[in-house]
Amino acid sequence: MNNDVSASVAVAGLDLGETFTFDELVSAVQRRRRRRLRIIELVDLGDHDGLCAVWLMTDCEDVVLHAHSDSALHRQQFVLHELAHMILGHNFDDDPEAPDFLLPNIPSKTRRRLLRRQDLDTAEEVIAETLADHLAAAVRGSAMLCSRYLEIFG
Repeated sequence: MNNDVSASVAVAGLDLGETFTFDELVSAVQRRRRRRLRIIELVDLGDHDGLCAVWLMTDCEDVVLHAHSDSALHRQQFVLHELAHMILGHNFDDDPEAPDFLLPNIPSKTRRRLLRRQDLDTAEEVIAETLADHLAAAVRGSAMLCSRYLEIFG
């Protein structure tokens, strides 16, 4: 299946319409996953390792950690990419029982997710970025509709 088609189907499944706000998207993802979602900026993230954002799953919630950027749109794109992984159902669970002797104190799900982020050419990363672009366009479209409304109706 084409990446654009997969992204369109995934967005349609959220029942948000063609345009929506960022907050509406976050709420829809929480409803779909039936889990709380926290988004946290970490100023030091990305300074040395180039990591822009990461999605961590705990037993009861999803957490998206993202790097600081002076551009609000850039920060939003970091988060939209991680939301896209959630929407697409990317679990990154290769072998949950495999022991890790180098990082024994880090939960295996977190370890796999972090290590997998180093390979940005995987099918999952490409389609997540494609969907993030679709989501960004929808969020921008919502902002444009709101600003036109204010222009016309004051």
